[in-house]
Amino acid sequence: MAAVDLSTHPGHLARRLQQAHTLLWGAMVSEETTSPQFAVLNALEEKPGMDQRTLSDHVRLDRSTIADLVARLAGRELVERVRDPEDGRRNVLRLTEDGRRLHRRLVARTARMNRVFLAPLDAGEQETLLRLIARVAEAAEELRG
Repeated sequence: MAAVDLSTHPGHLARRLQQAHTLLWGAMVSEETTSPQFAVLNALEEKPGMDQRTLSDHVRLDRSTIADLVARLAGRELVERVRDPEDGRRNVLRLTEDGRRLHRRLVARTARMNRVFLAPLDAGEQETLLRLIARVAEAAEELRG
């Protein structure tokens, strides 16, 4: 069998893109807070008081990943679990003051990193890339069920 051209394999290209993102994230945004952790902070800033299941759906990460992210962020005292005032049987999540401060710092850094990350593309290409990646990701999530 002959070797295949990996430039035609979306998974290989996605992995390379993810590696580049991880490198830039560590250099420009944070070495302590990961991109998925930022997604959790951002979601809780947007909609405080979500439970873990709703949070999982909101950021489109599986429940076990969300449980680990929340535990890590709670351990750093960035997120707190509190009893739902409307249903005392469940816990909801909120950012602590430290969590809100960290979120504010990271928002500016992520914007700067995204400009660097997408700099090889003009504005129209950036919009197209993001739209196409989102469409493929959504289709893949539907397959996952």
